[in-house]
Amino acid sequence: MSDYDVVDVPLRKLDPDLPTPGYAHPGDAGADLHARHDVELGPGERAVVPTGVAIALPEGWAAFVHPRSGLAARHGITVVNAPGTVDAGFRGEINVILLNTDPRQAVRIARGNRIAQLVVQRVAQARFTEVEDLTVSARGTGGLGSTGGWEAARAGGEG
Repeated sequence: MSDYDVVDVPLRKLDPDLPTPGYAHPGDAGADLHARHDVELGPGERAVVPTGVAIALPEGWAAFVHPRSGLAARHGITVVNAPGTVDAGFRGEINVILLNTDPRQAVRIARGNRIAQLVVQRVAQARFTEVEDLTVSARGTGGLGSTGGWEAARAGGEG
């Protein structure tokens, strides 16, 4: 028995010739999604790419569409709205919005290629309560780079 939560997710294959989403290795978090159609993305272009699958997540769960690191590293392909969210009530085909970030090279995605990963997770809904003031924290209102980052490292001679 693994240490992971396991949830049964009904899956409808809209294209019987495509592989069912699956995990490449034991313990992987993301199940591979495949392109339903051939797509060519020119430099800076994006496209909505269908995956040929629809799922029925139970309440309290969601799925998140993440980019594949190999596509990003080798070809500059990413998921525009990463991660894309698949809500429990959605029953339509999962589509992936791919973007070619390479400024010079077009990239061809062939039908059946692995284009993204689907991560299924438990989720909670928040009950938002309006208040006059928020409790004090160590971080306070600092955000958007307030803890430093690459500029601080670069000033010290790195990067």
